[in-house]
Amino acid sequence: VQLQASGGGLVQAGGSLRLSCTASGLTFRTIEMAWFRQGPGKEREFVAGIRWSGTSTFYADSVKGRFTISRDNARNTVYLQMNSLKPEDTAVYYCAARRQGTIVVFSSQRGYDYWGQGTLVTVSS
Repeated sequence: VQLQASGGGLVQAGGSLRLSCTASGLTFRTIEMAWFRQGPGKEREFVAGIRWSGTSTFYADSVKGRFTISRDNARNTVYLQMNSLKPEDTAVYYCAARRQGTIVVFSSQRGYDYWGQGTLVTVSS
């Protein structure tokens, strides 16, 4: 199983970026996906998650209204559209996958079976 994240970069505050994560080696349409991030000197934290069907999404309070998670099961890809970026959004962003039916809450890292390599997002003030 591989999760390949991309789309990170340097952006000014108030700008936008879209991250992508493409999965291989698993049946994507049965997998629940999420994005986590780890800022400088901080622990990794939950950002957003999406059910296998795409009908339910979950967000950290810090990104609600600014970030949108979506998925394209035909392309085995999950996206994170990030708008109105702030310097505090600077972090390495990781995509993660877990099996459908996992009972652990979306925001808990221990529920995830697979992790991508991370993509760096830097927001300048």
